[in-house]
Amino acid sequence: MKINCIAIDDEPLALRQISDFIRQTPFLEIVAECRSAFEAMEVLQGEKNVDLMFVDINMPDLSGMEFIKTLKSGPEIIFTTAYSEYAIEGYKVDALDYLLKPIDYTDFLKAANKAKIYFQAISKTNGNQSDEENYLFVKTEYKVVRIKLKEVKYIEGMREYVRIHLENARPVMTLMSMKSLEDKLPPENFMRVHRSFIVNLNKITTIERSRIIFDKDVYIPVSDQYKEKFQEFINKHFI
Repeated sequence: MKINCIAIDDEPLALRQISDFIRQTPFLEIVAECRSAFEAMEVLQGEKNVDLMFVDINMPDLSGMEFIKTLKSGPEIIFTTAYSEYAIEGYKVDALDYLLKPIDYTDFLKAANKAKIYFQAISKTNGNQSDEENYLFVKTEYKVVRIKLKEVKYIEGMREYVRIHLENARPVMTLMSMKSLEDKLPPENFMRVHRSFIVNLNKITTIERSRIIFDKDVYIPVSDQYKEKFQEFINKHFI
């Protein structure tokens, strides 16, 4: 498989280096070289299919981080920058990886291979997925893991991270916002009941005093903000 890429950097030498690295990597294909976020926008609005963007964070007028935040959806991202303090912020927008300048080809190839594994996993799932077997792929501990949605009991928000609690397996921690994860979950099966909790509606067995009880010792509160919607779900299934 070929991964179509664009490189975005306002520094000509840095842009040329990333572009050359892309051309040097057999499974990557360079689609465009952009000197600004605005040029990248034009590419994304065109007819060319883009899977992956190598984006410099520090650019004038519109930074790479600001550019990514303007996109409702789009290609996967690998950030490039000379400043290490942007790493956590990069993962908040679900970047696949983060390359610190000066970049050598070894580090570039590691990030590219991570992207390759991610796209292969997504492609395999799209080819085999059935209505009974739905998955999510999440980044955790420097790898991408597949999680069966039917095995998720509830999801707990922990500042920049979320902890996905599973049946018969250890919880999975991933650097992602609750809102981002909520948007990826099927609403017929998952509901946010609190600022810090999303529950699998199919796993609920006991509700007591506006609390959902899991495993007899886990009490998840239903906050006022979500109480009406949750009550509608109960009423729909109440006998």
